[in-house]
Amino acid sequence: MSVDITAMITIIIIMKAQVSKPQQPVTITPLGEIRGAYNVTRRGRTFESYRGIKYAQPPVGDLRFQPPQPISQYSSPVDASKEGPACPLPAENYYVDEDCLTINVYTPLKNERTKPLPVIFFIHPGGFYTMTGRSDLAGPNYLLDRDIVLVTINYRLGSLGFMSTGDELAPGNNGFKDQVMALKWVQKNIAAFGGDPSKVTIAGCSAGSISVMLLMISPMSKGLFHRGISMSGSPVTKVRTPTDMYDLAVKQAELLNCPTNNSRVIYDCLKTKPWQDFANSLPGFFEFGRFDPVGLWNAVVEKDFGQERFLPIDPMDAIREGKMHAVPWIVSQTEDEFYWFAYSVVTNDTLRNQMNAEWERIAPISFMLPTENRAKAVKELKRAYLDDKPLQNDQQSIDKLGRIYADSIEAFPVNRVANLMCRHSPQPVWYYEFSYVGNHSHYEDPKTGKPIKAAHHDDLIYLFSLPYRYPEIGLTGRDSLLVDRMTAIWYNFARYGDPNPQPDTPEISGLSWPTMKPDKRTYLRIDDQLTLHQNLFEDRLQLWEQLYPIEY
Repeated sequence: MSVDITAMITIIIIMKAQVSKPQQPVTITPLGEIRGAYNVTRRGRTFESYRGIKYAQPPVGDLRFQPPQPISQYSSPVDASKEGPACPLPAENYYVDEDCLTINVYTPLKNERTKPLPVIFFIHPGGFYTMTGRSDLAGPNYLLDRDIVLVTINYRLGSLGFMSTGDELAPGNNGFKDQVMALKWVQKNIAAFGGDPSKVTIAGCSAGSISVMLLMISPMSKGLFHRGISMSGSPVTKVRTPTDMYDLAVKQAELLNCPTNNSRVIYDCLKTKPWQDFANSLPGFFEFGRFDPVGLWNAVVEKDFGQERFLPIDPMDAIREGKMHAVPWIVSQTEDEFYWFAYSVVTNDTLRNQMNAEWERIAPISFMLPTENRAKAVKELKRAYLDDKPLQNDQQSIDKLGRIYADSIEAFPVNRVANLMCRHSPQPVWYYEFSYVGNHSHYEDPKTGKPIKAAHHDDLIYLFSLPYRYPEIGLTGRDSLLVDRMTAIWYNFARYGDPNPQPDTPEISGLSWPTMKPDKRTYLRIDDQLTLHQNLFEDRLQLWEQLYPIEY
């Protein structure tokens, strides 16, 4: 009999618990009711998760190739309990749709929010043509152990987001205008999720890093954020920003069997094509190997056709002339960035022989060299990096070629924007190099499955859970300590606009990270230890400065 009574009491307790805790969290925003889900962090903290919320009208039909349009109201409760779609990209067995302008919000439980929390607004990487803000590529399980509200977004990719014909049909930059619309949504709605709209940190990696810097320049985004983090990406490169990308519009038209006589026939034909055709055509844009050139679509300086312009001025001029809304800013790169592209070339007889035989043609593609000074550049790069010798299938050639990829695509542009900003921004600039090699990397040796160097995107592994590719990092060991350190740096920066230690972040106690100055270009090296150094890569990058000189 006593067993039955015990069982009944247990059932009653469970029933009460189920009644007291709702099945899903609900937030009432100015736009309407949003219903989410509960999730658990790395350290076992339960938090609220709201995914796949539309922040703009579907960019389909007549709204394709147009700036995003706001949503005035949600007509019924929004089910935000599961993932939304990715924007069109090549993918199999993955939720993809053109109606993809969605935002995800992760926040501590309501009863744990004693005051409005700082907001981190993350813009995903992917070259403006791939990846997403979904939780499998930008998961909250590490950052939500801190008292922050994390926001991740989708923005339109490829031609659907960045086609620019240089006229009123497609002035360009719609993917960036999506980001602005998402930031406006945050300003209007984030307080309902416990976030502080006066403490918004925009952060991004690679394409997202470029986006952060451009948002600091764009007149459209003024007042929508208060700090910035740019990881491995710069809108200031070798030469000035173009006013169109007409060649990519023509290429897209050719790939989808559209006429190319003029911008009108290109635009009208591409408006009729299924979004799947845009997604599946991406491999056709690469000209050598699998991914060269890694950079395709980007920002343009918009000509004035009466539209609201995202970028009316070249980023280099904007920084030098102070025509930006400067905020405290962290900028970084990894030690080896795109070095791993060299493996696919050097170890492939066909590609290696082709690069050796056609260096003058392929080097500008692989290293994204502008037409300006091209002949001299390809000659000087071969001399300085390869000693004027042909590539061999050996480690020495891999190291040398990998250094060109890393320097050209990331090290030089990032160093250039950091040097411009530390001279002209009225706000503090912090610079770091990510050198840590842990259990996983975005490039791992095909034979051993082990990381080799600190590759492009690798610092993301210790800030976001990335279940599409990596197991969640546990609570002990080197990788775990780095998660604690990286999230502490972001947490302090989001709260105070300064990444240095606070009493509640003992993981980075002892760190004294100074700002970067024109005459003392200090940077932080993040490895097993946090150490300070001077003049990152500057000896090696002098060649690039000579090939593409500017006034700092």
